[in-house]
Amino acid sequence: MSSEPSSPGHRTDAGSDSTVEPAVRLDVLGNECSRTILVATQDGPRTAKELTERTDCSSATVYRRINDLLDGDLLEECVRFEEGGSHTTAYRATVEEVRVHIEPNGIEVSVTGPDA
Repeated sequence: MSSEPSSPGHRTDAGSDSTVEPAVRLDVLGNECSRTILVATQDGPRTAKELTERTDCSSATVYRRINDLLDGDLLEECVRFEEGGSHTTAYRATVEEVRVHIEPNGIEVSVTGPDA
């Protein structure tokens, strides 16, 4: 089984200039289902069905949270190839560490990816 990214624009590594607002990332991370998805995708790509099985959320909610995580540059889509030549869309975390800095002029959220 191998995975290839299909939307590299959703990749965020340390030092990159992300255009994602800090509030977006904080809102996404404030949701338990989103956090469960991030944890589940740390060790490899998971399909939406697999992620639904790992959460206490409906499949519709899981898809919403996946989209929120994609919009926050915390998750990326990839294609997972199965034995027999079939393939499916899967998702993997693009983040290992999130730091929140509270400063006089606002909040900064920095993200460190697994390849950093």
